Amino acid sequence: MATSNGRLSGRVAIVTGSTTGIGEAIARRFATEGARVMLHGRRRAEAERVASSIAGDGHGLVDFVLADLEDPASAESLVASALARFGQLDIVVNNAALMTRGDLEATDAATFDRTVAVNLRAPLLVVRAALPAFRSRGGGTVLNIGSVNGYCGERNQLAYAISKGGLMTMSRNLADAHARENIRVCHFNVGWVLTPGEYALKQREGLPPGWPEAVGPDVAPSGRLLSPEVIAHFALAFVDPGAGAVNGAVVDLEQYPVIGRNPEKEVGGGCGAGA
Repeated sequence: MATSNGRLSGRVAIVTGSTTGIGEAIARRFATEGARVMLHGRRRAEAERVASSIAGDGHGLVDFVLADLEDPASAESLVASALARFGQLDIVVNNAALMTRGDLEATDAATFDRTVAVNLRAPLLVVRAALPAFRSRGGGTVLNIGSVNGYCGERNQLAYAISKGGLMTMSRNLADAHARENIRVCHFNVGWVLTPGEYALKQREGLPPGWPEAVGPDVAPSGRLLSPEVIAHFALAFVDPGAGAVNGAVVDLEQYPVIGRNPEKEVGGGCGAGA
C-alpha cells in the first residue's frame, strides 16, 4: 500500500502508455511509493481496469486520459488534464510507442511519419507542454523509455529503430539544455522485455505458444526475459528525489553489454532480439 512517507510522496507523475506492459508496471510502482499518477492510453476499458486496480490496492490517487499521441494536440491536453486533476506536475515518463515492423521496402511515408509522430514527436511535445509546470515547481524529472534498437535495430524495425535513436539524442539534448533549471532528463534503452504485447506480437510473427520458455542464452543469459517490473524498479530509482542531480544518463537495461558485445558463435541460438 502507498504510504505518506513513500519515496514519491507529494509528487505527481504522468506515465504515457500506462494501460499495459512497462508503462502499467511503472505507474503501479510510482503509486505504491505515494505518487499521484495520471495514466494514459487509447482504450477506455484498459484504462479503467488499471485505474481501478491501483485504486483498489489502496495506492495514491490515480486518474486517466484517453488520447492518440499521433495528434499533436494530445500532449497539451494530457498535461492540462494532470494539472486540472492534481494541481501540479513533477514527473513525466514517456513510455508510449508504436512497435512498427517493416524493412526499407515496407516503410512508406505514412508508416514512417506515424511512427515518428508517436515515438519521437509526442515525447518532445509532452515535455514541452510540461515545461511551465516544472518551472513553477522549481524543477522536474523526465524519463524517456527507449530501446536497445535505437543503436541499430533489426532489418524489419527500420522506422522503430530510427525513432528510438532520435529519442536518445533528444534525451541528451534536453538534459543539457535544462539542467540549470533543475529539470533532469534521463533515458533507458530497454532490451527484450516480456510484456503481453510482446508475447502476442511474437506469436503473430510465427513463434509458438509458450515461446518465452524456449529463448536461448544468446538473448537471455539468465534463462528468462526481463519483466516490466524490473524496468519499473529502475524507473523509480531515477525519478526518486534521492537520485539528486543525476541528469542526462542513458542506461541500457539488458542482460548483456549492448555495445562491443561479441557473442559466441554457437549453433542453435535463441528466438532473436525483441524490444
